[in-house]
This record gives sequence, C-alpha cells and structure tokens, in this order.
Amino acid sequence: MASKNGLLNRWAWRELLHGQIWPVAVALALIITCVFALSALADRIENVLTQQGRNLIAADTVLRTRQALNTEQIEAFKQAGATVSAQTRFGTMAFSEQNMQLVSVKAVDSLYPLRGDLVLEQNGQAIGGDRRIQPGELWLSERVFSLLDVKPGDSVSIGNLDLNVSGTLAAEPELSFNPFSQMPAVMMHRADVPAAGVVREGSRVRYRYFLTGDEPSLSAAKASYTLQDGERWMDENTSDRTGDMLDRSRQYLSLTVVLVIVMAAATLTLTCQHYAKSRADLVAMLKSLGASQQWVRRWLARQLTLLFVLATAVGLAAGYTLEVLLRLPLTDVLPSPLPSYGWVPWVLAPGVALLVALPALGVPLLKLLDAPALAAVQSQAARGRRRRGTAAVLIAIPVGALALWAFDNTLLWTVLGAMAVMIALLALAGLGLLRLVKSRVRAPSVKLALSRITRNKLASSVQLGALAISFMLLAIIWLLRTDLLADWGRMLPPDAPNVFALNIAPSEQQDYVGELDDASLMRSDAYPIVRGRLVGKNGERYQIPTDEAERDEADEALRRELNFTWRDSLPSHNEVIAGDWPTENGVSVEADIAERLEIEIGDSLTFSVTGQDFTATVNSIREVEWRNMRPNFYFIFDRETLADKPANWLVSFRLDESQTPLLNRLAREYPTVTLLDLRTMSSRIQSILRQIGLSLSVLAGLAVISGLLLLLTLLRISLSERQQEINLYRTLGASRTRIQRTLWSEYGVMAFVSGLMAVLGAEAAMVGLLKWGFEMEVRLHPELWAVLPMLAVALVFVTVASMLRKLIDPQRR
Repeated sequence: MASKNGLLNRWAWRELLHGQIWPVAVALALIITCVFALSALADRIENVLTQQGRNLIAADTVLRTRQALNTEQIEAFKQAGATVSAQTRFGTMAFSEQNMQLVSVKAVDSLYPLRGDLVLEQNGQAIGGDRRIQPGELWLSERVFSLLDVKPGDSVSIGNLDLNVSGTLAAEPELSFNPFSQMPAVMMHRADVPAAGVVREGSRVRYRYFLTGDEPSLSAAKASYTLQDGERWMDENTSDRTGDMLDRSRQYLSLTVVLVIVMAAATLTLTCQHYAKSRADLVAMLKSLGASQQWVRRWLARQLTLLFVLATAVGLAAGYTLEVLLRLPLTDVLPSPLPSYGWVPWVLAPGVALLVALPALGVPLLKLLDAPALAAVQSQAARGRRRRGTAAVLIAIPVGALALWAFDNTLLWTVLGAMAVMIALLALAGLGLLRLVKSRVRAPSVKLALSRITRNKLASSVQLGALAISFMLLAIIWLLRTDLLADWGRMLPPDAPNVFALNIAPSEQQDYVGELDDASLMRSDAYPIVRGRLVGKNGERYQIPTDEAERDEADEALRRELNFTWRDSLPSHNEVIAGDWPTENGVSVEADIAERLEIEIGDSLTFSVTGQDFTATVNSIREVEWRNMRPNFYFIFDRETLADKPANWLVSFRLDESQTPLLNRLAREYPTVTLLDLRTMSSRIQSILRQIGLSLSVLAGLAVISGLLLLLTLLRISLSERQQEINLYRTLGASRTRIQRTLWSEYGVMAFVSGLMAVLGAEAAMVGLLKWGFEMEVRLHPELWAVLPMLAVALVFVTVASMLRKLIDPQRR
C-alpha cells in the first residue's frame, strides 16, 4: 500500500510539473494573489477612509441634540462600553477691553476630541503631547485675536466669566459646511459654562455627545437611548459631503474586488475545461488497462490536493509581496502606523479560490472521471454517465456563499445580473458582425479565419463573449474610477471660494464688493438673502404635524426657514433642466426638492417672510451641485417678487493663506459682517480627496493588471488548443506563412470585434452604474471607442506572437 501511495504521489507531482495541470495551478495562484493583494489593500484603505471620516466628526458616532442629557443616560452609554465626551455649543458676545464680537463657543470636556487632532498653539508653536482643553482656559481662532484686539494672556469676558486667553485654536477635527450659521470660533471648558451664565432656560444651545468604542458597544449605547424630535445620530457615513465620498469609495472597493473575482473565475473555468479535455484519453486508457473508478478518483484527488496546496503557498506569498509593492505609491498619504488588515485576507484568498474551484474544477473532473474505457480506442464512444445533481451542488456552493456575503447589496446583484445578460448579447452581436464581415472579405487568410470562427457557433460565441466581457470589465473598473475622481474634482474645484461674507447690509454691499474687486480677488456674484418658509402649493397649505414623531417625517424644507434670493440670470454653476428662467412673479426650484415635494412647472407656491404670505409661479427646475462650496439655493426668484422683502447680502471669495491681513482688515472695517473662513476646512477636504483619489487609482491599476494577466491566460489556453488543428493544416500542405496569416487574421478579427463589443457593453454598464448605482451624472466616453479596440488588438497580437513559434516550430522537424 505504501508503494502504491508513493507511486500516486510521484505521478501527481510529475503531472503538475510536466503535464497539463500546471496552467490550472497558475490560474488558482493568480486568483489567490489578486484576491489577497486587493482585499488586503482595500481593507487598509477602507480602514483609513473610516478613520478619516471619524476624525472629521471627532468620534466613532455623535448624538446631536438640543437638550442636555442627564447623568443617568451618560452612565448608560458608559455601561454599554462606550467612551463619552460632551460638548455644548452656543453663540454669545465676547468682550475685550477694546472690542466686542459675536462668537461661536464650543465648550468641551477634557476628553475632547475622541478622534482626530486638536491643534493648540502658544507663541506660534504647536503644543506637543496629547494636549486637551482644561478648566479656566480660553482658546481663540486666529481671526478672533484681531477682531477683539487681544493677545495671549489678555482677559476676555464670556458672559459673567472673565477668562485669560490661553493661545490659538489652530485646528480642530470637526468640519461644518453651513455658511449661513457660522461665527468665529472660541473654545473653553464645559465646566466653566455655569459660571458664565450665558446658557439659561430657552437659550439657543446645541449639544453633542461623542462616543467611541467597538461596534457592539456603540450599538448597545444607541439602543439605550430613544431619539427625540430634532435629534439624530451621526457617523462617518452621514457627515455631509465626506459621507458621500466615503460611501461611494466603499462601493467602488467592493465592486472592484467582485469584478476581479468574476474575471478570475471565468478564466479558471476555461483552464479547467481545457485540462479535463486534454486528460480524457489518458483516463480512458487507464481504465482500459484495469484501473478502477476508485483508483482514478484517488489519482485525481492527489493531484488536486497537491495543486491547491502549492497554489495557496505561491499565491499567498505573491499576494503579500504585491500588497507591499502597491502600498509604495501611497506612502505619503497613508497614516503611520498603518491599520492592520488582520487575518481576513489570509483566509479569504484561499477560501475564494476554493469556492471558485469547486464548480470550475469539479464539473469538468466529474466528466473526466466518468470517461468510458472504450474512448481509448474509439473517440466517438458513448459518453459517461451524467452527474447533473452533483454538478448542481458544486455550482450552488459558491453561489450560496456569495448570496450570504452580499444578500442585501442591490448594486452587486444588479451588476452580476446585467453581466450575465450582457455576455449573451455581446456574443450574439459579435457573431452577427463576423458573419456580416465574412460575406464581404476576399483575402484568403481572412476568409479562412472567419470561416473557422463562425463554423462552431457555440465555441466561438463563448470565446468571443469571454474576451468581450474581460475587456468590458477592465474598461468599467478604469472608467468608474475616472468618473468618481472627476465628480469629486467638481465638488471642490481649484477656484472654489473658501471665505463667505454674510449679513452684509444693503447700504454696505457695493462698497464691500468694491473692496474685493480692488484686491483682485476671485469672487462670486453678490446674493441678497431673504429668510422665509415654503408654506403651500396650488392654494393648499402644507400641513406640518404637531406630533414630534410625525413631524420628523415631514420634509426638512417644510420644517425650517430657508434662504431665498433673487437673480436676473441663471448662476453659472447651476443648470436649468426644465422650463425658463423666472420672470414676472416667477421662481426657479432646485431639482431634488421639486422631486420630493412633487413640484412641477406651472405650480403656484406660497411662501411666508416675516409672517406675510406671497405666491410665485414655478418657471424652471434647476440642477444644483451642493458640494461645490458655492452659494446655492432651493428657490431663486425674479427681482420684483422679493424687492420689498428685508434682505442682507452674501458674497463668497477665494483667499490665499498669505492674504490673512486683508481678511482681518475687512473684519475691522465692516464689524457687522460675519466672515466665515473655510480655508483650513477646504485644504483638509482637498487632502482627503487626493488621498481617496490616489487610493482608487492604485486599486483600479491593480484590478486592470489582474484582469490583463487573466486575459493573457485565457488567450494562451485558446492558442494551445489550436496545436492539433495546425498539425492538420501542415499535413494537408499549408505553408508556415499561410498558417501564420490565418492565425493573425483570426485572432486580430476576434480581438477587434470583442473590443468593439466591450465598448458597447461598457458604455451601457456605465450608464446603469452612474445613474442608479452611484447616483452621478451620466456621460459617454468617446475616448473609449478609439482606445479599447486598438488596445484589444495589441494585447492579443502580443500574446499570439509570444506563442506562435512554439505552435509552428515543432512542425518543421
């Protein structure tokens, strides 16, 4: 028995090294390499993005409320396992000996922030260590120093409390994007608020409770508290624009991983089918020499075990190395130390390969196992028995695993379903195009190549569909990355304003804008701001429920005051998608609110300003990009409609860091104007955009390289299957040159047609992904039409050239 086992092991090893099974080992190792490297890198980038998002809210999750929580509730959060930091926000007047200024106060405890960096400076130097705000301290943002004309050590009064200025509040983790409710910021300790006496019954105060902990602790903490009217939990996914970026990044990461696995699975399936076909005669011969079904099963099992162990070892080593190499371009943007990717990639990569291999290897090997002994002497011998039930189980296992992993991922199932339909459509369209071309060509080599392609419709359609879908997936991965980066680039363009001037009195508006123009600053138009409410449509008033729970379900635009403005022309950064620009008591409505409230062109809307109602007719619907940090509005009226309403003015402009003295001068000359300096926030967003952009580029590059390697494997398998046919051509007298021309023509035509079909499929897929998956603007990609077919031909030609000598040279002996 030992000698028999040794013989089986030696034979399995020789088959792996010198037989036809090594391409399967390479394909499996490639799957493990790609999945390990991609999942490890994606997991690290996911962790980095999550950390960035949580740094921007200073915690893992935040409770926003207008009511202070009692001690019992905070203790409940802590008992659930969460660390808690509290913050009180309010607006008040700050007084120095020389000036006074309306400021936004953040009163924090000594744990703040739980995430991110709070940068405090004294005498121009950042304070090292894990420095936090202490009782009795007052830290001012840079602009407040000039507004109050104070320096560190001077006394500033907040309500009844006199505090000495401790230093400069250089940077804080929390970002805010509302330009209509900002004031210069100061920070003090929460323990000093009662002594200041500025927070009383009925004061306009906001509270934030910051929580950190593991996911079970946070879930338990949230479950211990029932949200009241106007309260909500925030996390990195709900933090305004950054939440949108992170959500789309995660969608792209998961989609890229799945598409790479799909390409690998398709290639492995074809590789295994080729192996089973090449070994059918050998199995039949073994059976004819007396080998039992059990012996053949053991022989194949030894090969597969050795195959998987070797592929796993090589794949994990290569994947680890590849992940390290792929991190090199991200050295400057990834944090140090890097978040660990843990044990998941080490288990996920072999697990995915095993799940993919079950049907890819199992189904062909079942057929190979049942090859009849008679097939050794008669090629047309009866087929072995079919094991449809076993094959169905092998296919169901990976499908079931995918369903468990992504059962609620609508985008993924939509993509996979669309891919299945698209493969058939692309294959049929490609065959139809080839038949049309065949009837019009005269060159013998091309005609022979087309005849071979169209002779076996099933095999050709499978090959054509596989090539087209591979090129299509590569195009989708790269185009989606490009469109995401372009969309984020529009979010914060290089000329985006980074300072907002609010509450400009009508009498000062011309002078203020003149100051900006004299300084040659890039600015927006000046907008009048009228505060009001939308109260009715077509003569019927909107009913806002008095019950707190039901009131929360009403549209936000109906529950609060909005900012109205008027303009004689469309803002350059808006786009009218229906109707005409408002004239004669007209109003232009932003598209999202029009959809939510079912507002259409011609509707009569009722508004209320300072308790007085007026109506306006909807003349147009506008598309607004809210993320570009430019002045944007739900409702823009014609001039006459709001001419008699009380208004202040808003203008935004762009400043460099070196122009801070100009900002301070404007603050002194126009003390009633509120200046919102977003330069720090803008630079931080730009940094995050660069980090996400580079990360996605690296991931897309890895996916494309993986797809190209798998595509080369597919082409090599297809070419190796031509050996017997080339032998026949040479036996019948075909010259070496004629065979070369036929192969070049065949694969050149296949490549060009598959590239063309891939362009059609990629454009169709991108429309669906952008519109329904990522909710972005749909656009065509004309550059793809010129590049992809030529790239497909070049790739195929390189592959054919690398194997042509090996295919033809043996015939010269």
